[in-house]
Amino acid sequence: MLRPLRPTLIGLLAWTALAWGQRPADADAAALIERSRQKALDYARSLPDFVCTETVRRYTARDSRQPLPWTSTDKLTVKLSFFQQKEDHKLMLVNDRPTDRKYEGLEGVTGAGEFGGTLLNIFEPAAQASFRWQSWKNVRRHRAAEYTYVVEAAHSRFLLRHGAVGHPQEAIVGFHGDLEVEGTTGEVLDFTYVADDIPRNLSLSYAGTTVDYDFAAVGGRDYLLPARSETEMRSANLWLRNNVEFREYRKFSADSVVEFGAAK
Repeated sequence: MLRPLRPTLIGLLAWTALAWGQRPADADAAALIERSRQKALDYARSLPDFVCTETVRRYTARDSRQPLPWTSTDKLTVKLSFFQQKEDHKLMLVNDRPTDRKYEGLEGVTGAGEFGGTLLNIFEPAAQASFRWQSWKNVRRHRAAEYTYVVEAAHSRFLLRHGAVGHPQEAIVGFHGDLEVEGTTGEVLDFTYVADDIPRNLSLSYAGTTVDYDFAAVGGRDYLLPARSETEMRSANLWLRNNVEFREYRKFSADSVVEFGAAK
């Protein structure tokens, strides 16, 4: 009678090392990115209604010396509400002082879309994104697969806007970037997107963003939510950078309160 072989510890370690180092078959790489697509398409619907604090630190640089001499412009404290799958940004503090200014009317770089909008622009079938597997990585204790992707301008919904408030120049542009997805579930752990072929009338040479996700508790349950992001835009004589943190997630309700103030 033949007995099934029992893998030794050495054998298991060897198999694990091989799996980490091996490039997956094309079918397996495609299956994982398809799992990510379904997660991304369902992402906004899977989130509860919540509020959180968004802290935006904005910087400028006037020349291209390396390392860049970044100068702090301001610090924005924003109440971000996610209700019925839509984001709402309410500016509460500027440099830790109360303000009645509107977030949408601010000069400088502002952004949105970390809660599913940008992922949809990458993964929706109409985008016709092309994906290419790159490597295995460790991302915050998760085994992650890194992919590059490209969305051509003809299928893009990436609206890039630049110029004076009230008179901006704007264009739909193609974009590319990297994705790091959890190797089992297909959940996106972080991604980048960079604009391609920016029209000259926008007077920009570069526009790119990085978004990192992590688990946060909302209403007693953990959800994969944006933790931080960084956006950079460059023109001929001015570079702009936003460093954004998302914290203090809590479930949205009619009496939800987020306290702001210099002492906090």
